[in-house]
Amino acid sequence: MTTPIDLTETRRMPGTTFSVVVDDGPDYLSMPKGMATYQAPLLPEPELLEGCTAGLELLRQLQRSLSRHRVGRPADVLDLGPLDLVNRRLVDQTLGEGEVSVIEQGLQGTRAQETRLAGVWRLEVPASGDCAGRELIEVAEIPRFVRESAFIGTIETIGPVADLADGVMNAPALIAEIEAKVAEWRPGDSAHIINLTLLPMTEQDHAYLDERLGRGHVTILSRGYGSCRIVASGIRQVWWVQHFNSDDRLILSTLEVTDVPIAALAAQEDIDDSRDRLAEILEALG
Repeated sequence: MTTPIDLTETRRMPGTTFSVVVDDGPDYLSMPKGMATYQAPLLPEPELLEGCTAGLELLRQLQRSLSRHRVGRPADVLDLGPLDLVNRRLVDQTLGEGEVSVIEQGLQGTRAQETRLAGVWRLEVPASGDCAGRELIEVAEIPRFVRESAFIGTIETIGPVADLADGVMNAPALIAEIEAKVAEWRPGDSAHIINLTLLPMTEQDHAYLDERLGRGHVTILSRGYGSCRIVASGIRQVWWVQHFNSDDRLILSTLEVTDVPIAALAAQEDIDDSRDRLAEILEALG
């Protein structure tokens, strides 16, 4: 797969440290470092909460969303637009930044950052046409735009290649396997995983796969269990999944035919835990 380009500039979502590469070519998220663990936020003293009524109410709405949300159901969405700077800072400080970052490429350019509360996402939706930009919070296993936009305009079959480059050995058979699994795939099916690390693949095989599968519109980075980069391919329901060690060395590379790879998803247990953590935070805020 293509390696990340060097940072030339960063864009930052208000209140987070989520950054993406800005370049004339495609956007790539920079690889995260280390493993993220939950850290309780440093909350303001009660006397400093005057004027934060709107921010506190939004956090209470978020708590109610976490209490009722179930994985697999539509996302619960809260709009940050009405909050002034003081209330926005309270929400930013309370939610912080979590393990997973997402960028939509080649379409509207929506970006998402998971907060400290797993399953709670901060979204930045750029302005488009007559629609103003928006900043949202979503409660979901993965932001809804991931499923909606990852494979827009992609294909289901690649077709044969008459002339193969020297050194291409096993990649054509893998393409045939992928196409068959894509044709069989239905929502709710378990992921079909091809472990490229364990296969006898030549450098030319990897290049062939990279060229023939192409890219879709979503890149996901997770640092929950080491660094993991997940990229939608140009074939419907096919994802590149790469795991890296602390030195950014690739240690596991797979192709997955699935809805969204499980490595990127918040589980119901995560959302329930976030509900309890936010309840503790709101109790501390008074």
